[in-house]
Amino acid sequence: MKTSELRAKNVEDLQKELLELRKAQFGLRMQVATQQLTNTSQVGKVRKDIARIKTIQREKAAAK
Repeated sequence: MKTSELRAKNVEDLQKELLELRKAQFGLRMQVATQQLTNTSQVGKVRKDIARIKTIQREKAAAK
């Protein structure tokens, strides 16, 4: 997900997106543990998306 798309969202939408990504991250971790995941680069992409959302949340909180 692009940073510009995330900046356009409000705080509630960012929180929902973060929750969805954390669920996806958990699912990917389970797939890695059971050796069912073929594309392991997905794990890193989800981690980076979570970091982007958390960064933007901090920016929005500081701007208030």
